[in-house]
Amino acid sequence: MGPAAVEPAAGLLRQLVADSSPGYAPASVVDVRLKTASTLLPLGHEPSPEAIGVVSLPGAAAGLVSAPPNLGGRWDPQIGAAGVPAAFTPIAGQTRRTFTVVDEAAGRVAAFNEPGPPVSDDEYRRFLDLFGGALAGCSVAVLSGSVPPGVPAAGYAALTRTAVAAGVPVILDAGGPALRHALAAGPAIVKPNLAELEHAAGHSLRVGGAPGGEPDLAAVAAAARELTAAGAGAAAVSLGPRGLLAVTPDGAWVAVPAARTAGNPTGAGDAVVAGLALGLSLRSAWEQRLRSCAALGAAAVAAPAAGDISLDDYRRELDQVQLAAIGG
Repeated sequence: MGPAAVEPAAGLLRQLVADSSPGYAPASVVDVRLKTASTLLPLGHEPSPEAIGVVSLPGAAAGLVSAPPNLGGRWDPQIGAAGVPAAFTPIAGQTRRTFTVVDEAAGRVAAFNEPGPPVSDDEYRRFLDLFGGALAGCSVAVLSGSVPPGVPAAGYAALTRTAVAAGVPVILDAGGPALRHALAAGPAIVKPNLAELEHAAGHSLRVGGAPGGEPDLAAVAAAARELTAAGAGAAAVSLGPRGLLAVTPDGAWVAVPAARTAGNPTGAGDAVVAGLALGLSLRSAWEQRLRSCAALGAAAVAAPAAGDISLDDYRRELDQVQLAAIGG
């Protein structure tokens, strides 16, 4: 989006925020970001700047995304420049768009996501063929995002079984029925956010049950253990600015950035998944993985553009991450 287009879009989005949140009007829209996002989601749901940032981390040298024909060509040069092999499954539908509005004065972020187009049976079959062939030589498969119309709710379960049968561990970043169906297929790591974990648990995981309240770490850990009991190897729950809680075969920890980082959280969850994928590929100790993931998430929030991560910010955050073991 060029500078000339920002002000009209900002005005529109101010109205959208006002319409969707009565009584709240952002004091200033400091970052209006128009990004395109893929709608065929089984592996890498956003071929956007943050998705490219995720797969271009050292050691994460393979990625597979699916996109309509009018999108794929736009990202090929950027993905190629990052040194990431990529394969696309074209679909007939138009690529959805998402808008993120950041109000620095109030410290609030509003996201507006268009629904994705339906995926046909033939398009989905072609993706399944591509996915199966792409597993050769992969060390980790990341299944990320919501499921578009036309893709079965159990689609992630089928993809997980395919990857596991090929000897490739899976990280699943999804919620709702997609998460529920996939657990029995044995993903190595599931990474719901707090709201997704609450949905899976069927009750609030906040202190006192207050909407939007602080997470109750004991309740979060118990709910995460239910996911591992259902078949996941480990569960890493992103808690936004409060860090990351993980229940693993080696123990349970919470990793918290030293200070709350102001900025745009778009792409922070993807950065956490990238850290999990790199740690899984390298088989690093869980304590090391969680420190790195918490630092990556915080550095992504601090970056002025979604998907950018400053290595200086990352190293500074890494030195200050607080890691605590959780009993139970």
